Amino acid sequence: MKFCPKCGTVLFPKGDCFECSCGYQKKITKESLSEYEVSEKVAPKENVIVTGDDIKTLPTTKALCPKCGNREAFWWLQQTRRADESETRFLRCTKCGQTWREYD
Repeated sequence: MKFCPKCGTVLFPKGDCFECSCGYQKKITKESLSEYEVSEKVAPKENVIVTGDDIKTLPTTKALCPKCGNREAFWWLQQTRRADESETRFLRCTKCGQTWREYD
């Protein structure tokens, strides 16, 4: 596994380069491929870290986007205030990527 020298996240192959979400690119060569071990299996104790907004693994719900009017959004909860207060619900439009929050 190769990591970005600028920000430390995992580099992923895209086209003929390894690319990072921070903008760093490295051309793929035969020599650079020999540095990496590609495995289809992940051991149970290995951690897989995936970064980037292009990976859509969050749950979705029906919500009206205030920017584009789309009616579906990804959602997640995050504790943003004191522990004795409820979490903040964040929503991100599945169409335009606009993010907003809702409080209980």
